[in-house]
Formats: sequence, structure tokens, C-alpha cells
Amino acid sequence: MSDDGVVRFRQDGAVGHILFDRPAAYNALTWSMWRELGAVCGRIAADPAVRVVTLRGAGGKAFVSGTDIAGFQSFTSGKEGVAYEAEMDSYVGAVETLPQPTIAIVDGWAVGGGLALSFACDFRIAATGARFGSPLAKTIGNCLSARGYQRLIQHVGIPMAKRLLLAAELVPAAELDAHGLLTRLVAPEEIDAAVQELAEKLVAGAPLTQRVSKEAIYRISTQSTPDISDLIELIYGSEDFAAGVRGFLTKTPPTWRGR
Repeated sequence: MSDDGVVRFRQDGAVGHILFDRPAAYNALTWSMWRELGAVCGRIAADPAVRVVTLRGAGGKAFVSGTDIAGFQSFTSGKEGVAYEAEMDSYVGAVETLPQPTIAIVDGWAVGGGLALSFACDFRIAATGARFGSPLAKTIGNCLSARGYQRLIQHVGIPMAKRLLLAAELVPAAELDAHGLLTRLVAPEEIDAAVQELAEKLVAGAPLTQRVSKEAIYRISTQSTPDISDLIELIYGSEDFAAGVRGFLTKTPPTWRGR
């Protein structure tokens, strides 16, 4: 397998399984992997034989550790950042709007795009030792889409969102579980059994009720999504963002200048 990684899909009865397969890079998603995810979701959404969908990272060390930073080297303006966030949000949105119930299986890091994908799923089953975060403020200095901010706040609340985004904390799964943000927290060796148990419960449910309820919740939760294109353009067009990308790739801590 090339270093570009791949998004794999297999179906086991009524359950579809999406696998992010780039373990050498902690399943950091390349642009091509994001696009593969969008295409896979399109096929799943149109297949009524798939009743439940799981998402998981390969290797047992990470769910998804974000987007491959190397892809940002070509950015020259803030408008490219606006287009990037819109494209990435369409792929996270493709997961979020799947008509089937979805389960994120988090055994390891769920960071950046991984955090977004985990909260785009309906359920999260995590192994003890998993950690969740969006440390943009200390990595490359970028930002989220409007729906990304909205989704995070809806799930974790404003105080936790500020810890994740402003303080760049990596929060242990046990703490999220204590706040009721995980469906289940289990030992690593118990995670497969926990996923199977939940999947069987979901498959036994009425599919139209599940689909309509999920869509109704999505519509209600997104009806006031703001336009923050100006803020995204400010970030991606900044000297700090360019310095953050260079620093991440050269393993040199960037000097933030606020411009």
C-alpha cells in the first residue's frame, strides 16, 4: 500500500464497515482519502441493504489523526482555505447525513478531522486510552468550518469546546464519557463485542423511523448555521497559518505573530 492510504469498505450482512487505512501516519487523511470517503458514503446512502455503518481507523493507535498537513503547502491565499473547508465539510457532512445509524469506533487518537468524524457519527464507542482533540492552536493555526464549530458545541458544550480549541487540550475518553459524550467506554479487548451488540440492536429497529428521526434531528440542529467565510479566509491567508504548516512539516515549533 502506498503512503497515500486508502478508505476501505466491506459489508457484513446488514452492517457496512468503513476503514481508514493509513496506520503508518496514524490514519491522517490525504485529500484523496477524504474524496474516497465521500464516494463511499454516496454508495452506502443509496443502498437500503446497509442498515448500520461503522467507521474505524486501522492499526489500533488512531481513529483518524486529522488531515495530512503536506497538502497545505500549496495554499497561497485565504480563499483557498474557504474552498478547502467547504470541501472537507462536505465529506464530514456525507457521514453526518447518512440515512443509516453510524458508529465511530475509537481506539486511539481522534484528532482534528478525526474528532469531527467521530461527532458526525450517531454513536461513539471508545477504548480506554483513547483521546480526543482539535489542537489547531498549537499545530498549524487553522480553523473549522461553521458547521464544524456548530457540531462541536452541540456535542460538548461551549466550555469543553474552548478547552479543545483555545487551550488545544487532548481530552481522555474517560472524561468525555463522564460527561455523557460517549455511547460506551470499554477496554480495548472488549470493543469489538460492544460494537457488535450495538449494531445488532440498531439493525433490529425500524429503518424508516431511524432515518426520519435522524434527518429531523439534523435539520433542527443546522437551521441556524452562520456564514463565517470571512473568518476562514482571515485564517488561511495569514502569515501564522503558513508558518504553522512549515513548522509542522519541519518539526520546528512556529512563532505565532498574530498576523
